[in-house]
Amino acid sequence: MLFYRIDDWSDAYTNGGNIPHGEAWPQSWVEPARLYRERMVEAGRARLDLSYGASTRNRFDLFLPQGTPKGLVVYVHGGYWQALDKGYWSHLANGSIEHGYAVAMPSYTLCPDVHVGDIVQEVAAAIADAAGEIDGPIHLTGHSAGGHLVTRMVAENSPLPNEVRSRVRTVVSISGVHDLRPLVNTNLNAKLRLDDEEAAQESPVLMRPGRDTRLFCWVGANERSEFVRQNTLMASVWLGLGAATGAYAEPDKHHFTIVDGLADPHHPLVTTLLS
Repeated sequence: MLFYRIDDWSDAYTNGGNIPHGEAWPQSWVEPARLYRERMVEAGRARLDLSYGASTRNRFDLFLPQGTPKGLVVYVHGGYWQALDKGYWSHLANGSIEHGYAVAMPSYTLCPDVHVGDIVQEVAAAIADAAGEIDGPIHLTGHSAGGHLVTRMVAENSPLPNEVRSRVRTVVSISGVHDLRPLVNTNLNAKLRLDDEEAAQESPVLMRPGRDTRLFCWVGANERSEFVRQNTLMASVWLGLGAATGAYAEPDKHHFTIVDGLADPHHPLVTTLLS
């Protein structure tokens, strides 16, 4: 019988340093995102830096399809709640845009200026504001920390207003961190400032799903084993609590390339999100 124990929690949640040429990210997203934004602005189909709150980072970009939107997709970025912003990911809107959906991409205040629980409230405010701009069903997706944040939106104690929550159809968490308790033991916590209480309070895996929740957990098969474990764990726990869930490990993808499918309207990641 084989037993497994994690002795170095920081390494278990380190992505770039454990991916060949991992130093290429996040910079490799910058140019495709910039070019996509420019193209959408020129076409009159982008509304940038819309305000949803008082903080300087309380802004979202809204990309529009041709014609009347079928509904709204919201993509929430990752960066371990302490890095990056909406500007790195604009090109990932393309898959949903080509299916006729509007796509909102918010930034939020980063740790250590706020706590994770504060970010949860900001993301809820961003989604609510974006929902006020676009009619129809809402589909949520996010990467890494963003996967945690969108899953948190459909927990039983969701911070979303009831009228917005009732419009949410499908959530796809991409490489999400759904149990925050292990992060207390990592070097990430120098900025996150999680204690055991907050880590438990903001872990979707310890919550009940809201009514009519549809959650799909998507991860790269070549990711760190903790991300694969968290992916399966989240789908399994909420399945047992009555949600409709699914889990998938996409072959030959790591923590950074896993989001690429969102740019392709024919990729299963997009069709799952819009299902």
